[in-house]
Amino acid sequence: MGASDRSGPEFADHRDGEHSFDALLAADERIEPRDQMPDGYRRGLVRQMAQHAHSEIIGMQPEANWITRAPSLRRKAILMAKVQDEAGHGLYLYAAAETLGVSRADLLDQLHAGTQKYSSIFNYPTLTWADVGAIGWLVDGAAITNQVPLCRCSYGPYARAMVRICKEESFHQRQGFDLLLTLTRGTPRQREMSQDAVDRWWYPSLAMFGPPDGRSTHGEQSARWGIKRFSNDELRQRFVDMTVPQAAVLGVTIPDPQLRWNPERGHHDFTEPDYDELFRVISGAGPCNRQRMEHRRRAHDEGAWVREAALAYAARQSETAVSAAAAGDARRGSAA
Repeated sequence: MGASDRSGPEFADHRDGEHSFDALLAADERIEPRDQMPDGYRRGLVRQMAQHAHSEIIGMQPEANWITRAPSLRRKAILMAKVQDEAGHGLYLYAAAETLGVSRADLLDQLHAGTQKYSSIFNYPTLTWADVGAIGWLVDGAAITNQVPLCRCSYGPYARAMVRICKEESFHQRQGFDLLLTLTRGTPRQREMSQDAVDRWWYPSLAMFGPPDGRSTHGEQSARWGIKRFSNDELRQRFVDMTVPQAAVLGVTIPDPQLRWNPERGHHDFTEPDYDELFRVISGAGPCNRQRMEHRRRAHDEGAWVREAALAYAARQSETAVSAAAAGDARRGSAA
């Protein structure tokens, strides 16, 4: 049942109020922009979608650092396509957030002012070419684990944006795995470089799922509203269970001496990431926080002329369309 087919008795008496919102959630229906919703739901969505969009845009930087140094034309083309995809993901998400009455310009201003956040993972450096593979395999693998359930998010525009994003993220994860597989089948130096990258990116990737459930600020409410379908800890466990057999295929060792299969739980036991480090990085004390934001602000300022030109062109096209319509009306009036 879609947004235009809400004629059942469960919606009949309260279509315009909070009870309608609750009924839609109870029926596992999508909330659409014109539906009434609690202010907290709207604010929570804006916060989450803005952070997600900012992460896609900032996330272009670590890998774009390697475009000019890719070892082959094929790898360069793949990496350029991936970075372009990330820009598109940011566009989809900013557009989805705008359906809630916020402007993209305001969201970017808040990012640049430091009042809105982005994923902590992008504040770590990409030191070698193998890091590009580790990001694709681990970081994008964690992103897929986290984002596929968002395709069933209760807010329609966010859920629909995530369908395409997840398809493209699956490509990103596969190219990262393929890159690492090539390196681990290569020279001893390439295998060493691959293991080093996995060692450095494993725990930051685990931290991508956020703090443990007991320390999560928004998780419980987001779950009640159907924004999140699984908790941070559930998603982290799912990622570990998925990644361990992939590491065996690659021939790399996950840097966790406590990692082992627990037959009683039916899951792997593993060492949690350093959550104090996570909070330090989020607060701005990561290895690359300052560099990432300086680059973002500079790129935004240098791109002002492009935005101004696009707005001027759109205004000119609108004026032309209005003039053409008026001329058409005049001709029809004369013929009559």
